[in-house]
Amino acid sequence: MLLEIRDLHVAYSGIHALQGLSLHVDEGEIVTIIGANGAGKSTLLNSISGIVRPYQGEISYRGKTLTDKAHRVVAQGIVQVPEGRQVFANLTVEENLLLGAYLRTGKASVQASLEEAYELFPRLKERKTQYAGSLSGGEQQMLVIGRGLMAQPKLMLLDEPSLGLAPILVNLIFKIIQTINKNGMTILLVEQNAHKALAVGTRAYVLETGKIIREGSGEALLKDPVVQEAYLGTKRETKKRKEADSATWAL
Repeated sequence: MLLEIRDLHVAYSGIHALQGLSLHVDEGEIVTIIGANGAGKSTLLNSISGIVRPYQGEISYRGKTLTDKAHRVVAQGIVQVPEGRQVFANLTVEENLLLGAYLRTGKASVQASLEEAYELFPRLKERKTQYAGSLSGGEQQMLVIGRGLMAQPKLMLLDEPSLGLAPILVNLIFKIIQTINKNGMTILLVEQNAHKALAVGTRAYVLETGKIIREGSGEALLKDPVVQEAYLGTKRETKKRKEADSATWAL
């Protein structure tokens, strides 16, 4: 087991954001967390990353209690790709990527990782001298994923990677997520696009007001009537979404 969370409680500003949450992530999986706004999804990732401190519960990584210091979390092999992209707008694409390797030593190995990022995201190589703030939303999302990969993590935490993107770019980002996973990256994915998230997830959890209310394989939760009603819409809407996805791929 790569990551295990037991009875996690987090509160801030008078809000009990996580209420006894427990879950696990095995090596090689894509584990998806879905839920409405305010369910506690980002709080969960921030707790793992050491940005938010739980008042109860335990987070274990590779069998050891995870530190609550963010830079040490990165050093242990966990990287969070934040919601809203959060690029360094006044730095170039390449400078943003190199910041992802700030804890690493060895110029040759960092350069090799940079070339791997450009191979995965050819568009970033084309724009490597551009300021990150001038990129489109989809390009910025590629950049923050690439920046995360530069740290050579074992576990990547993705927070709403499709947020604000056009449908064709959403498809591209999810395809990239699957490619990264096939290359050996374990992924914990928080995502409001429930249909896409469940379709790529090895396993999934449904989070509601700080509590896990459903869990299972992505395929099983796609067929769960409660999940369909709350997060996937009616059968007709789901059918339309699938047809739209197919049309987008055809482009």
